Amino acid sequence: MSGGSNGSATGLYLIHNPVTPLAVPASQEDSFMTARFRTLFAVAVAATALPVAIDAHFKLLEPASWLVEDQLGDPQKLGPCGGDPKGQNEKLLTGAIGKVTGGSKLHIKIQETVFHSGHYRVALAVNSRNELPPDPMTFEKYTDRGVYSVWAAIQSPPQLPVLVDGIFQHYPKPGEPSSARPTTPMTPWETDIELPNISCPRCTLQVVQFMADHGYNQPGGYSYHHCADLQITADAKKPIDTRWPAAK
Repeated sequence: MSGGSNGSATGLYLIHNPVTPLAVPASQEDSFMTARFRTLFAVAVAATALPVAIDAHFKLLEPASWLVEDQLGDPQKLGPCGGDPKGQNEKLLTGAIGKVTGGSKLHIKIQETVFHSGHYRVALAVNSRNELPPDPMTFEKYTDRGVYSVWAAIQSPPQLPVLVDGIFQHYPKPGEPSSARPTTPMTPWETDIELPNISCPRCTLQVVQFMADHGYNQPGGYSYHHCADLQITADAKKPIDTRWPAAK
């Protein structure tokens, strides 16, 4: 394999997998891998003309973040929820707990403060943030700048505790930069997602941004992280979603 002068490389991909990959039924494995590597090839071709990437950043606007975020959305590298790498978050805590109804729609609104190609994933933990999933399994490539991300696996359909995956996808066309610092604020991205019909006094909603064509961050890997605390009260008119653990 060889790398070009612009740091691109083709022909070989690495897989950064923090846990065992999502299981795929044998009957679907061939079509799954074919579709995945077609996507990989398309993204890799687009990446060959891209300049050196800069760190992406985003702010969680809705629901309210558990931490005070600066103008770039920092601190956001450390998984699973951002925060100070040394754990010194006491002065950053907002104390915000959003009160919502289970089985209803929740509005998600984020704003990228430094644009970077990629997509987003939303997950929910009922009792502990340890229930949140690891960052997405990532396909990587060798470049003259080191190992860079190419694509992250998107769960379709999403598997608990992931609520939605692959939202706000934004990838450059050939010749376009993969990242840029905007001179004016970017228009926020927003959507509504459905919450499970459960009750929990303090669930954690996690929003993760995956960054393509990016070097590995320490901490954070290829993802940035924000969280919000939610108090969910089940809708008595709807059946309880028993797929989720009971609140303790």
